[in-house]
Amino acid sequence: MNDRLEETKDFLQELSDPLYRYISRISPTGLDWIFHIIVKIILLCLIFLVLDFIYKVMINSIFRFFRNKEKYPIINSIYESRITNSIAHLFALVVIGSIHESIFAGALRNTTIFINRSVNLAMVMIFAGMLYRGLTAFRNYFVIKQDFYKIMALNAVSETVKILGIFIFSVVGICVIFGIKGTTIVGSLGAITAVLVLVFRDTILGFVTGIHLATSKNLKVGDWVSIPKYNLEGNIAEINLLTTRINNFDKTFSTIPTYDLMTTEIKNLQVISETNARRIKKAIYFNINSFKFLTDEDIERLKNINLISDYLDRKSIELREQKAHMEHKEEIINGQQLTNIGVFRYYAQKYIEGIPELDKDGPLIVRQLNITPQGLPLEIYSFTNDTEWVRFESIQADIFDHLLVASKEFGLEVMQVKV
Repeated sequence: MNDRLEETKDFLQELSDPLYRYISRISPTGLDWIFHIIVKIILLCLIFLVLDFIYKVMINSIFRFFRNKEKYPIINSIYESRITNSIAHLFALVVIGSIHESIFAGALRNTTIFINRSVNLAMVMIFAGMLYRGLTAFRNYFVIKQDFYKIMALNAVSETVKILGIFIFSVVGICVIFGIKGTTIVGSLGAITAVLVLVFRDTILGFVTGIHLATSKNLKVGDWVSIPKYNLEGNIAEINLLTTRINNFDKTFSTIPTYDLMTTEIKNLQVISETNARRIKKAIYFNINSFKFLTDEDIERLKNINLISDYLDRKSIELREQKAHMEHKEEIINGQQLTNIGVFRYYAQKYIEGIPELDKDGPLIVRQLNITPQGLPLEIYSFTNDTEWVRFESIQADIFDHLLVASKEFGLEVMQVKV
């Protein structure tokens, strides 16, 4: 290998000597080294492009033999991230760094320093590209494995590494170009550390949030979430270092600061679709002035309703037995009595228990909430066994359509603004 490299150097020197003498002859006095540098860079770039193309073909052709993602996830991740191209760039640049002194050897004292620094700067850029493509390879690997929590952690880490990488490679690049020590630049940054912390505050918080989400596994890309603070509900489309994108159900999208995922109340509704159960929690407000005790006539009339006929028969017997030896039993307020709101609540309970679309393993509750200026809320609390949005809304609407109309049979008045 070394012998071939030496032969290549000798060959290039033999070819470049006539060109060197020709450029020296036609160049203005004192400026010939500039023309030497220009021509030398052009020649080196052409050689680099040829070698780079050859190395790319060779390396990529090897990786193409391992196309099965399930068997070779690591190799496919590397290939898809184009790290192989960076490796080809590196090999080609190493060759350029070894042979550039053989071109225009007579002008070494004027051109070598510039070419050396250019090659070193290109080396820094290639290593920076390899770092970024390496992070992409890690992401591709976890995508293939469908490990979304690790993808979130990697997003936070990779964005931070990219920012630090830009800073580090910028410092190294400046050192290479101007030939100064890195400690000189780094030492001068110590005075502005506090400013850097303030500038990168969101970056640091986003990094911490990404690690927290990955370890706690509370959220991931694709989850259906609700954020009351921003009045948002939709699916998480992307979690980056600084911002999180949420696709809303109205075909729009919203972005929020990533650190809000750790400091703000977020309802993860993904469990609804995963467990095939979605909650109904909705109330009807009744006018308290429409509440009353049921008379015997009212009870007899309501016994025609099948869902509560047995209940009314049983309660009527209990009430008669209780009042048999009671003084002033003719007064309806004495002793226990049935009310229209209470009987309707029992009717609503039996009604929802008979709906096949509701989950019988979950709670099926009809309950009274605290009285409000708008009336008494009677809430239905249950879960459907179908989480498809349109179907869920249809089931919920059918329940309340029925109960709103049925309440009239019990003499109840639903609260609304009267015009």
